[in-house]
Amino acid sequence: VQLQASGGGLVQAGGSLRLSCAASGRTFSWYVMGWFRQAPGKEREFVAAIRGGGSNDYADSVKGRFTISRDNAKNTVYLQMDSLNSEDTAVYYCAIDSWGQRIRYGARSYEYWGQGTQVTVSS
Repeated sequence: VQLQASGGGLVQAGGSLRLSCAASGRTFSWYVMGWFRQAPGKEREFVAAIRGGGSNDYADSVKGRFTISRDNAKNTVYLQMDSLNSEDTAVYYCAIDSWGQRIRYGARSYEYWGQGTQVTVSS
């Protein structure tokens, strides 16, 4: 199983970025796909996740600004990030939880991880 994340970069405060994460190695239609982030000196934290049927959840800090979606045919999950601010600066990781029964929020519940993509928001 491999996860390939892309779409990070440098953006000004108030701007937008769209992250993508393509999974390969098996079919992930019924798995939970999620995004986490880790800022320097901080623990990895939950950002958003989406179940195979489309139900999703977000961290309070990103609700109303970020949107998670997935294309099961492409085994790809997306994270549209709008109204970015400096506190969103972090390395963003995509991950898969094969249990899939509900969204879980701890990083240890996710078995597969992408390599991370840097998001830097300048103020």
